[in-house]
Amino acid sequence: MIRENYMSISEEYPSSSSKKKFWYACAVIIVGFGIGTLLFWLINGESFKSRDTGDDIPDKCSSVPDLEKIDCHPDRPIKESQCLNRGCCFVPASDLNIRDSDLIQSPYLGIPSCFYPKNYKGYEIGNITKDADHVEAILTRKISSGFQNDVKRVHLDITFIDDASLRIKLKDADSDRYEPDVPLHYKIISQRNEQYIVKLEDNGLLTVSRNATGAVVFKTDLSQLVFSDQFLHLSSRTASPYLYGLGEQKEGLLRSFNWTRYTIFNQGDLPVPYRNLYGSHPFYLVLENDYDGNANGVFLLNSNAMDAVLQPAPAINWRTIGGILDFFIMLGPTPADVVKQYTGIMGRPFMIPYWSLGFHLCRYGYNSSEKTSETLQRNLDKGVPVDVQWNDIDFMNRRLTFTYDPINFKGLPEFVKSLHEKGMHYVGMFSPGVSNTEEPHTYAPYDDAAKLDLFLKDVNGSDLEAKVWNVNSTVFPDFSNPNTSSYWAKQFTDFHSKLQFDGAWLDMNEPLNFKNGSLYGCPDNEIENPQYLPGRPYPLRTLTACMTAKHHSTIHYNEHNLVAFREAHATFDALKDIRKKRPFIISRATFAGQGVHSGHWSGDITSDWEDMRYTIPAMLLFNMYGIPMVGSDICGFRLNTTDDLCTRWQALGAFYPFSRNHNDFDTIEQDPAAMSENVLKATKDNLNTRYYMLPYFYTLFHLSHVFGETTVRPLFFEFPNDKNVYNINDQFLWGPAVLIMPVLYNDTNEISPYYPKSVWYDFYSGEKFISSGEHTTIQVELTDIKVAVRGGYILPLQIPGNTTTESRKNAFDLLVAFNENQEATGALYWDDGDSLDTYENGIYNEISFTAKNNCFNSTIIKNGYDTAMNLNEIKVYGIPEGPWNVTINGDLGSFEYRKPNLIISVHNYTLLEELNIVWNYNQQESNRSVEF
Repeated sequence: MIRENYMSISEEYPSSSSKKKFWYACAVIIVGFGIGTLLFWLINGESFKSRDTGDDIPDKCSSVPDLEKIDCHPDRPIKESQCLNRGCCFVPASDLNIRDSDLIQSPYLGIPSCFYPKNYKGYEIGNITKDADHVEAILTRKISSGFQNDVKRVHLDITFIDDASLRIKLKDADSDRYEPDVPLHYKIISQRNEQYIVKLEDNGLLTVSRNATGAVVFKTDLSQLVFSDQFLHLSSRTASPYLYGLGEQKEGLLRSFNWTRYTIFNQGDLPVPYRNLYGSHPFYLVLENDYDGNANGVFLLNSNAMDAVLQPAPAINWRTIGGILDFFIMLGPTPADVVKQYTGIMGRPFMIPYWSLGFHLCRYGYNSSEKTSETLQRNLDKGVPVDVQWNDIDFMNRRLTFTYDPINFKGLPEFVKSLHEKGMHYVGMFSPGVSNTEEPHTYAPYDDAAKLDLFLKDVNGSDLEAKVWNVNSTVFPDFSNPNTSSYWAKQFTDFHSKLQFDGAWLDMNEPLNFKNGSLYGCPDNEIENPQYLPGRPYPLRTLTACMTAKHHSTIHYNEHNLVAFREAHATFDALKDIRKKRPFIISRATFAGQGVHSGHWSGDITSDWEDMRYTIPAMLLFNMYGIPMVGSDICGFRLNTTDDLCTRWQALGAFYPFSRNHNDFDTIEQDPAAMSENVLKATKDNLNTRYYMLPYFYTLFHLSHVFGETTVRPLFFEFPNDKNVYNINDQFLWGPAVLIMPVLYNDTNEISPYYPKSVWYDFYSGEKFISSGEHTTIQVELTDIKVAVRGGYILPLQIPGNTTTESRKNAFDLLVAFNENQEATGALYWDDGDSLDTYENGIYNEISFTAKNNCFNSTIIKNGYDTAMNLNEIKVYGIPEGPWNVTINGDLGSFEYRKPNLIISVHNYTLLEELNIVWNYNQQESNRSVEF
């Protein structure tokens, strides 16, 4: 503005004018400049005061590199005057070119034009106190953030939890704000040998670094904190750009730091790129930049809608529109340790029933119990292993939850009974929405809740009316109300007395609403239209309830992301009480810690190759989130699949933790028996492998339940020192030992998977491959998938049947895969597969296996479950030559050497007797005693 004044004055008083006019003009300029400068500094001077230098204003702006610019004006549209009034720098940049329509198609936000200068002081830190377990301080607001209702005093509390975890909590020092009341499971350990160093400086710089390496895992300038009523922002540096997590989106594992926004807000829309989906998980894991295998994690306990924006510094900007900032920092040091620490805080995953690891069959659109039975039977007739039959919403009476159609599904109870007689199981769908227009006293799910006044309310206190599947309108039980759990349990109990279902499928629980907000709209206020809108430029009420809707003790604005979490908890408790067995629940919407009660499937994906590829990073991320029972609709849900796609997908889906074929009502039948011979062969062959490996996989789920380990995992969990595996989305591991390599593209039988440095064996042939860390081109037939076993591990296996019930009666095999040192180890956890708390009550068997050179040993760690565990054979991969003989517990045993594999017959032995097996390479060795 001052430069513009100068130019206009110069034109009005050119050099040929009198000196009097010239000096008059100069005086005007000087006075105007002086008054403008004085006013500017009176308004904004505090924010530009240097803490430790005398730098001038331009240096405070120009000295901030683009990649480190922290956005001071994330609320749009960007206005220079508002930017300057916030005490920030304004330099036009790429974010000015971003339109609302661009934000729908891309997460790229651009370099901020309005950013914090050097030595900005929005908050001043003081009253710092320390003791053995805490650091506390008070932050006092010095200049307006530009957002309404700044919190004047913020209380900082840093709690040292244990050796590798700490909590950083920022809340209003003078007033209570919403905090999600989810259970936390950690305990403070006073005697610590901390892996971290915490440094809080007087200028507001807070740093958490790794003690052993000095790597900075969390670094934030608290003077730049924004803590207002409806907008909270904190930016922190990350140790590297190798970051994984931040909610549920349709994309690969590794997140982008190119000014990329990841929105965390439960939404029931179709999975498309760059859009927040069903789950809210404000957690990330970072591999540190030194490639020594160290990792750290950060979790923000906040249930409000938020954006996490990654910028190239590398840094993450947390932007949430409510609650408080409550961070948990976990220092591993391994990726697996980070997940264990995270689930140690939020809760360990539930212990699955064994039958849930079988193959599941479903379709929306059977439309009758006869068609359901017919579809199942044709698959059984063609030899497809099936453990669980499901029904979608079409099994309900007029789409009323807790009902089944008395005409088209009249025979459903008898059908379910027949499943149980075959050792199979049944899962039905349950929606949180309840019809409110049924005849009085005819529909208990409504009548019971209405009597107790348990429904979500609109801003006026009436039941909020929405539209979901019900013919007329829908109301939602408020799961935050302490009385709703018993109401919900009653509905399950009553329905189970009519239909003996074994598990629950929780759908539409974001909650989804076909009307935006309610049938009658929502108020036009700051709750519905916050100053900062996370995600796409659509109101938060889009396809869900009004943000102003009233829950038991707060509003939907705070509670939205917790609806599915609370519903899953209530359902888990109900099923546990009804069946007296392990609950099995699959939920579409999720929140942090929900793995304690439910699994997840990836929603309404499309039958195409892109969506099939997406399913791999989806299940890997949910394992990091502590939800290991996860999968996707095999062959896709929406649109028609093709033979080749479904063939490849059935091969891949056989290795999902939750393995289910399911599709939409307006598509072709895609159950394996309805498709081509290739689909059928891929299904049978690969499910046969899955069922064979289930003892190994079940042991992984036990380790997940007890210790928080992942069941399927990305390659960097096992090879964190190898940078080549940091962004692999088309391979994955079952535990540490089994590498799965599918074909994910059309019209090819060729893949070039990456084998990390190790000894690998083809699972089926035992063919050995020693990798130094390299890609290898492999031909994979249409019906196959590549499965490799890592040297150094022993896998417990079981001869497969057509159901897990049959399989569990069969004998076990063991597969020994030697590493380069001719060593291998393994373990088996075994219980009855369905009873509650078997591990906690000691009703299980645990066996460890070791092998070295020419000797195998098994050791019984626990023998608390009375059952037969007969053995069949032990296969040994990686021995140098065929042996002269084999002894089992000192007696000569039967064996066969099929180069390159040794197969030892142990069908006269069981896993409940300790074994010492020795194979001797010559006659002289066979006469010696062998100690191991």
